[in-house]
Amino acid sequence: MSLQALWRCADALRNPFRTAGLGSIRTATKRAGGTVSNHGGSPGKRLGVKKFSDEYVIPGNILVRQRGSVFHPGQHVKMGRDHTLYATVPGFVRFYKEPGTRKDRKYVGIVLERGEKLPRDETNRGRSRFFGLVDLTAFNKEPSATQETAAPSSS
Repeated sequence: MSLQALWRCADALRNPFRTAGLGSIRTATKRAGGTVSNHGGSPGKRLGVKKFSDEYVIPGNILVRQRGSVFHPGQHVKMGRDHTLYATVPGFVRFYKEPGTRKDRKYVGIVLERGEKLPRDETNRGRSRFFGLVDLTAFNKEPSATQETAAPSSS
């Protein structure tokens, strides 16, 4: 056996990527990608407004599910730790912006009578107070339209 043949055998034993006389073997320069079909997303979280303006709510009803404070709690509304806004009293939902404060801040509040507007004019009308002294069983369902329009006539 010649000296060159011995050298080739010894080189092949030391370097597994080099074959005798064929040159080097190519290796991958990029990692394998995998398939896209296994990467489905997670299901949607069902965020958004749940009760709309002038809709009747009872205490504990969720008004808005949100990530971050898109809407801020107004009158008779509280915020949960995941920024969910919920009603604390029975009444009607109102969406509004307060003049004179941050112009882009949107609020959600509850009014106790259907015709009220928010923000409330506290100098003329006083504060809207709810002490929990109202019988909550009377607020089980939304007052019907026939009760509101049927007023005793004084003729």
